[in-house]
Amino acid sequence: MTAIQAVPKRAVILAGGRGSRLYPYTTVFPKPLMPIQEKPILEIVLRQLKHSGIEHVTLAVGYLAELIQAFFGKGEKLGLEIDYSHEDEPLGTAGPLQLIQNLNEDFLVMNGDILCTLDYADMFRKHLAHGRLATIGTYQKPVPINLGVLELNENGLISDYIEKPTLSYHVSMGIYCFKPEILNWIPKGQRLDLPDLMKQLIASQQAPQAYTFDGMWLDIGREQDYAEAQDLFKTHQSLFLGE
Repeated sequence: MTAIQAVPKRAVILAGGRGSRLYPYTTVFPKPLMPIQEKPILEIVLRQLKHSGIEHVTLAVGYLAELIQAFFGKGEKLGLEIDYSHEDEPLGTAGPLQLIQNLNEDFLVMNGDILCTLDYADMFRKHLAHGRLATIGTYQKPVPINLGVLELNENGLISDYIEKPTLSYHVSMGIYCFKPEILNWIPKGQRLDLPDLMKQLIASQQAPQAYTFDGMWLDIGREQDYAEAQDLFKTHQSLFLGE
């Protein structure tokens, strides 16, 4: 019972990408430092993790790492212990986990460009309760199709015509909880992305558990998402910062 009530103490934030979809902004500016109103997106994430009970955060950095490290230092201003894991060559989104020391208890992993109102502590408690190797935060995302969609029968005749439908999919939020044994699935020094790691688990009868979230969630990987995030944060700042 005590374990189920636990909160995460350790988190890894993936902050090493080049942010190519936000070019040219990210040419000289790492995506995790892109501002949402007056705060870098990564600072918002770190404040949320602190609020959820996280004490120690490792930033997995690569591109323009020196700017991220200069801004956040060792985490004193945020009341966190922050350290850094540097990759000399790109290792994808899962590969960098093999470079990080002392991941010997269940831990949280997430992208550094996510704006959401997720209760990280609740997700972690559910992860501990079901006991699986991995938990993935999932969000039901509506996807508008700006075309007429046709349904065909076996004779090639059109059986239905749906004009500009909106489809809905469960998508990964870029937030994971892992048992330390996940490291056994990640080869050292080789590139591996988290989606491919999850596929390996599924193929090996170790399917991840979904944690379904229905609050506010955006990643700021694209310019239109970044613009939307500005408006969302301005309107709901107290929810994002737990004020």
